[in-house]
This record gives sequence, structure tokens and C-alpha cells, in this order.
Amino acid sequence: MQKLTAPATAKGPSEIFTGDVWFDQIYRGEEPSRARVNAVRFAPCARTNWHVHAVGQTLHVTEGVGIVASRDGEVIVMRPGDTVRTPPGQWHWHGATADRFMVHLAIWDGTGDPGAEETTWGEAVTDEEYRSAQR
Repeated sequence: MQKLTAPATAKGPSEIFTGDVWFDQIYRGEEPSRARVNAVRFAPCARTNWHVHAVGQTLHVTEGVGIVASRDGEVIVMRPGDTVRTPPGQWHWHGATADRFMVHLAIWDGTGDPGAEETTWGEAVTDEEYRSAQR
């Protein structure tokens, strides 16, 4: 058994987030584990940029109300206890609604290739894309 020491809470960088986002790295597995888990806290209106995960991602909401949306126009409203899976290669974004905070666990796997990108980040979600996901 081993007690793990996580890095300090980090502010989400403005290059990949809009608004105030904070995260805690819960777990980053070492081979043979490739598991990654972060607790991510979004202020109202805060959201990720468009992004894609090489091996997919699972989001589990613990507090508040959030949105996850994909490039094909699918939108899911997430509430505490909800779990949403985005498959490998699916471009998506997620964040809080305009009037609620949202906290989720982000769970994904590394690729097993130290040189490969686990997450590819794209452009910021526009205000119009964000508003239209809340309709």
C-alpha cells in the first residue's frame, strides 16, 4: 500500500479553458496502469476548449450542473451522479451552465506511448456555441 501525494490545486490555463477553472490531479497511473483522474471545478460559464482524447474520456459529475457537447451537435446536460463517456477521437467540450458551478471527475487513459498525445486541444468554444448548447 502507498499513500500518494498529489500536486497542489492548479488554475486551468487560459490557453485551454474559458473562465475560471481549477483542477486537482487525483491519480496519474504509472505503467502498466494508464489511468488518469482529475477533479475539475468550473465556475458558471467556464468551459474547456474543443478537444479530443486518444483513448476516450469519462466524466462523472459530483456537484452542480454542466454541459458536454460534441461537434456533431449532440448536447448532454449533466447533473450530480451522471456519467458521460466520449469515445476515442470524438471532438467535444464540457463546462458549467451559465448559472451554476459544476464539479466533475475527468477520467481517461494514457496511450501507453510516452511520445503520443493523450489529449489534443483545439480552439476555444465561441460564446455562440456555448449559448446554443444551453437551449
